[in-house]
Amino acid sequence: MSSASESAIASAEAHSAHNYHPLPIVVASADGAWMTDIEGRRYLDMLAGYSALNFGHGHRRLIDAAKSQLERVTLTSRAFHHDRFGEFCTRLAELCGMEMVLPMNTGAEAVETAVKTARKWGYQVKGVPANRAKIVVAANNFHGRTTTVISFSTDPEARADFGPYTPGFEIVPYGDLTAMDAAITENTVAVLLEPIQGEAGVLVPPAGYLAGVRRLTQERNTLFIADEIQSGLGRTGRTFACEHEGVVPDMYLLGKALGGGIVPVSAVVSSREVLGVYRPGEHGSTFGGNPLACAVALEVIAMLRTGEYQQRATELGEHLHHELSLLTGTGAVEAVRGRGLWAGVDIAPAHGTGREISEKLMDHGVLAKDTHGSTIRIAPPLVISKEDLDWGLDQFRAVLNA
Repeated sequence: MSSASESAIASAEAHSAHNYHPLPIVVASADGAWMTDIEGRRYLDMLAGYSALNFGHGHRRLIDAAKSQLERVTLTSRAFHHDRFGEFCTRLAELCGMEMVLPMNTGAEAVETAVKTARKWGYQVKGVPANRAKIVVAANNFHGRTTTVISFSTDPEARADFGPYTPGFEIVPYGDLTAMDAAITENTVAVLLEPIQGEAGVLVPPAGYLAGVRRLTQERNTLFIADEIQSGLGRTGRTFACEHEGVVPDMYLLGKALGGGIVPVSAVVSSREVLGVYRPGEHGSTFGGNPLACAVALEVIAMLRTGEYQQRATELGEHLHHELSLLTGTGAVEAVRGRGLWAGVDIAPAHGTGREISEKLMDHGVLAKDTHGSTIRIAPPLVISKEDLDWGLDQFRAVLNA
């Protein structure tokens, strides 16, 4: 590293809480699928902000939408109506095939909102006795880092030393329909799942699992909540990952890519029966659904309506997974999972830890990130060219000597 990078990193280390362990790169600018550090070195972004940058860095349509809104009004709070809110809710509901939208800011806020919504629906509509509501979740989940969300995490790193924990959750193995069936009781108000578990290593459930969960929840008058914050909005080759099994949940949780990589935007999208349980004052957010967020999200929705990005994720994803599958025969890679432009690659221990591989990739001009010790997550922006994707894969092979 140069003295400039070292100085910037030292300043961050000295004055910020150490709740992240970033790679030693200091990004100064970015465009499309590429980022440039403060020394002018370029890197191919193969992480895309954990899917927040599905449309790449600085997409002209999104930047123009943000600039135009910045010059008009950026925040009113929900104390007043503004001229972008109604259209945002309408268009997002249409995209999801739903009726109502409750906008928030971050993904974790959307999950917290979903928990509150499911409980209130359970008491008011399903008739669950007061304070008896249960929500079934899957082991190895990642839904955020708030106190309630980590209460149903099975990751010791996320949970340790943050108790006491919020009750009301039942944890079952991911992909196990028998366990799910046994866990749903008369007091279960919702099943909350990631259609693909991202943080756990891009784990795709067994074929038929999501459809089975949908059947069980319908039979038991229980809400099926799909956390599509990472998997949704084009990443897997469909607008929503649930579509791969023809499943429509009762509630979508959206975030990350909804803000175009420009502003944090999240939303709970559901039916009138479910979101209609709220009355003024029962839930809210000063910044949720602000004009700037709505303007950017409206452009994201318009881009997704063309199907172009879903098609790119399908075609380039097939190529990505074909190339990665070839590595499993080299001894360098133990397994490859994923769907669309999203993959989890388990590195053979003899070739290094996930962190070590990520650092070597950085030295080769590619930025990716590890999870759970030995897995590399690959999730480039959906705008990446095939040529750039192939170049990135060449660097991956070179790092693995495969």
